[in-house]
Amino acid sequence: MSGTLCIHVDADACPVKDEVYKVALRHEVPVNVVANSFMRVPQNKLLTRITVPEGPDVADDWIAERADGASIVITSDILLAQRCLEAGARVLSPKGQAFTENSIGQQVATRAIMEGLRSTGEQTSGPAPFKAADRSKFLSALEVELQKLKRTR
Repeated sequence: MSGTLCIHVDADACPVKDEVYKVALRHEVPVNVVANSFMRVPQNKLLTRITVPEGPDVADDWIAERADGASIVITSDILLAQRCLEAGARVLSPKGQAFTENSIGQQVATRAIMEGLRSTGEQTSGPAPFKAADRSKFLSALEVELQKLKRTR
């Protein structure tokens, strides 16, 4: 396992940043909050705001280049999740869903199908709205993943 235990947050449109801070600070784990625009991050030596240049996938590239077996990545981006899994990171969606090597292939394929439908003008429903239960599920999932990583170190 390489690197230092760390959480990377794909922060643009991430609804659970405060929850990440809460869990990470309790465990004294550093967090990189990565976005391509200014984002307010609480002042704490463990929390670092990373502002990357505008452009497609710049934030994703920053995260993927640093993801490793000591990382937890928080993202709803399936292609970023795939890249991070390939690097050995643990990956969670903001709704608490763990992306895994067993599930990512089907998720990537489904994404491609939906993108193909949208490109032909088909109306798709998009993701389900974020709910309070999702926040709770995320908190629990992040706690579990941090505990697992700490045990392997």
